[in-house]
Formats: sequence, structure tokens, C-alpha cells
Amino acid sequence: MQEISSNNKRIAKNTLLLYFRMLITMAVSLYISRVVLNILGVEDFGIYNVVGGIVAMFGFINGSMTSATQRYLTFELGQNNETQLIKVFSTSLSIHAIISFLIILLAETIGLWFLWNKMQIPADRMNAAFWVFQCSVLASVIMIMSVPYNAAIIAHEKMSAFAYISIIEVTLKLLIVYFLLCFHTDKLILYAVLIVVVQLIIRLCYGWYCNRQFNETKYRWIWDRGLFKEMTGFASWNMFGSLAAITFTQGLNLLLNMFFGPVVNAARGIAVQAQTAISQFSNNFQTAINPQITKSYATGDLEYMHGLIFRSAKFSFFLLLLLSLPVLIETKAILTIWLKIVPDNTVVFLRIMLCITWIYAISNPLMTAAAATGEIKLYQSVVGGLLLLILPVSYLCLKCGLPAYTVFVVHLCLEIIAQCARLLLLKGMIKLSLREYFIKVVWCISKVTAIALAAPLAVIYCHPGHGIWNLLAVCLVCALSTSISIYYFGLTSGEKIFVSSKITDILARLKTKTVD
Repeated sequence: MQEISSNNKRIAKNTLLLYFRMLITMAVSLYISRVVLNILGVEDFGIYNVVGGIVAMFGFINGSMTSATQRYLTFELGQNNETQLIKVFSTSLSIHAIISFLIILLAETIGLWFLWNKMQIPADRMNAAFWVFQCSVLASVIMIMSVPYNAAIIAHEKMSAFAYISIIEVTLKLLIVYFLLCFHTDKLILYAVLIVVVQLIIRLCYGWYCNRQFNETKYRWIWDRGLFKEMTGFASWNMFGSLAAITFTQGLNLLLNMFFGPVVNAARGIAVQAQTAISQFSNNFQTAINPQITKSYATGDLEYMHGLIFRSAKFSFFLLLLLSLPVLIETKAILTIWLKIVPDNTVVFLRIMLCITWIYAISNPLMTAAAATGEIKLYQSVVGGLLLLILPVSYLCLKCGLPAYTVFVVHLCLEIIAQCARLLLLKGMIKLSLREYFIKVVWCISKVTAIALAAPLAVIYCHPGHGIWNLLAVCLVCALSTSISIYYFGLTSGEKIFVSSKITDILARLKTKTVD
């Protein structure tokens, strides 16, 4: 019981640190997005997003190894096996070096051919697009070599590192905006170069931190054929999931460019940034709790693991709902205030993508649990196979003349089907009770969402309008209705007592400070 309490405190502390990081990065990112869009223009902004997407397409190779690295490091920490931990880190770093070489090779051959022959980019911007492409390749390599270090931080649950280094990162990104305003060169090329420089500095910061804090992150040449085969085998089956993730991010981005041009890519880029900012609220909570899911499996405590899955899914969704509901209802007004210039299709893109994010919020704990077992052959074959259908089905829809937002509708439908498949597979993998999951997660969040929606929709129906006061009224009603709905219909009696005690403590402290 004491250990569980300690784990809960660690999760809470790490969540708060990640939220601190998120608030800083989100505020700066939203500001930078607006300024960069205005400086570059809609077309150049779209070019940057889609050209970078060509390189990111090859990232499925790296993506498959990322979860493998995190899983094996966290598992060995749960086993308290320091010798094996050193082997895992050094082996993963060697594998990521090989991946970097493969991505450079693929990008400079297939990627360049695709850029010159298939992309819809104005002729006078092809030179700029070429240099953006090269910068994206370099940035990708830096990101790949950072993965083992970031995985080590997450496995050790040292989330304070992310919070501190994020302050450096946002400061550097603000300097990017300053340089864009000061220098009168090609701003698209300058922006791409500066992004690479920032990524390199941040990579060095994480490497320095890990080498000071963790013994296993000092690279040693180790050749363990069995471990190499095991990790690459895990990654090879995980590649289905990584490839699927690339198809509904960068694959759809390239598809939209082929059918509609860079302006639509700008709309998608803006929608993705807004979605990412909102989803960070649930992602940070999940990042804090994921190591505990893996460690509980490593120790054989399946009951505690199931509880973590249920709570993680439920609270991740609630956090997301609290932030996304006003955005979903007042999308156009919020985007106009944020950007001033809102590219066509951005509103509908963002609304559908937020719905996809809701599904993803409750699926993430299941993904972590599946990875924890190490037996992902069947899981990735089924789930990854379903999600791989997103790109070909979307292509057929666009070929038939359907509008651009159809690709996101396809993604939403297949994500729901994939979630059902995850549950059926995990029933056998970790003895997960589907009945318990439905009651504690699905039914619970459905009630909360339906009740939370009623009040703001009633306000809009009774007082339709588009002014700033109408927006503020809707946001306030959304916050109140969602909070009340979560407390009365989403929390168990034990969770209500915990929340009430924390609120009482906070109010008592505030009262004491006021008196003083």
C-alpha cells in the first residue's frame, strides 16, 4: 500500500512538472505559429509543412524503435537490472545510428525524387523547398539520436528535466521570430535553418543531463546479438503501428498537397498545431503514468496495472474534454482571434481532428499496456493493419471527388474500429475485463460528454451570436458544465473525496495568506 501511495505521489509530481513545461511551450508555440504564418505567408507556411512531411514519412522506421527503447528501458528499471539496463541503452543508441543512416539514404533518393516530381510547389519556390527538405533531413537525424536519451528520462520518471530544458527551448524559438523579422533573406530557408540549430542545442542539453544523472547513458560499444535481435524483432512488428501513424499524419498531408496544393497544407498545419496544443493536457498526464503501467507489468501486479489503465484513460479524456469542448463549439471565433488570417478548411479540419484526439486519449493506455508485454506480433498486425487502411481509403475518396475534410472522417472511423480491436486483443494479453472497461471508462466518459454538451448548446440556441462576449460566455459555460459533469458523473466516491480535500486545502492556504 505504501509503495502504491509513493507511486501515486510520483505520478502527481511528474504530471505537475509536465504541465509546467506544457504551459510554457504552448503559450510560446501558439504565439510563434501566428507570427510565422504572417511572416511567411499562407503559401510558404504550407510549403514548410508539406516538405517537412516528406522526410517525416521515413520516420516510421524510427517510430518503431522509439516505443521499443522506452519499453525495454522501463522494463529493466522495473526489474532493477542495472547490467541489462546498460546493454539496452547502448544497443538502442547503436540501432538509432543505423536508422539515421537509412533515413538519410531514403530521403536523398526517394524523397528528393518525390519532391521534384510529385509535389505541387510553385516553380519560383522550388529552390527554397529544396533547402527546407535538407534541413528537415538533418533535423530528423538529430531527433532520432535523441530518442534513447529522452526514453531514459521518461523511464527514470525525471520529468523535471523536460520542464527545465523546455525553458531553454522556448527562449530559442522566440529568438527565431526575432531573426525572421530582422534579416531580409529568404525567410522560409532562414526559418528551416534556425529550427535545425534549436533542435541541435536542445539535443546537446538532454545528452549532457543524462550523462550527469544516469550511469547507463554513457555509451559503451556492446554487441549482444540476442538483445539486438529481440529489440529489432519487437520494433519490426511495432513498425506496423509506426507506419500507420505516419500515414495519418504526413501521408495525409502529402495526399492533400497532391489533390489541393499548399494552401490546404497550411490549413492542416494550423489545425495540427491547435490540436497538438490542446492534446498536450492529456499527453502530459499519460507520459507521467505510462512508466508505472510498464513497471507494474514487470512486477506481475496486473490488478494495479488494470486500475492505472482505467484511470489514465478516464482522466486523460476529462482533461482533453475540458480544454477542447469550447474550441470545438467556437472554432472559427477562436482561430480568428489567434491568427487573424484563417486559411480555408481550417475550421472543419480542426473539429474532426479534435474528435480523433478524444479516441486517441483513451487508446494510449492500451497501447502502453500492449507494449509492456513485449508480445506485440498479433496486436500490431491487427491494429496497425487497420490504421494502414487510412491512406488508401482516403485516396479513393479524394479520387471520387469528395472534399478535403473526408480524409479526417476516414481517419476517425478507422480509429474507432481500431480501438475496438485493441480491447479485444488486450483481453487475452493482460486479462483485461471488457465489462469493467466499458463501465469504468466508456460509459463514464459518454455520460460526462453528453451532460457537458447540453448547457453550452442551449446557450448558443437561445442567444446566437459571434461577438467576443458570446465567445467568453460559451467558454465559461463549457468550463462550468464540464467541471460539474466530471465531478458528479465521472468520479468515484473515493475520487470525489480526494478532489474535495485538495480543493479545501488550497482554499485554506489562500485564506491564510490573505489574513497574513
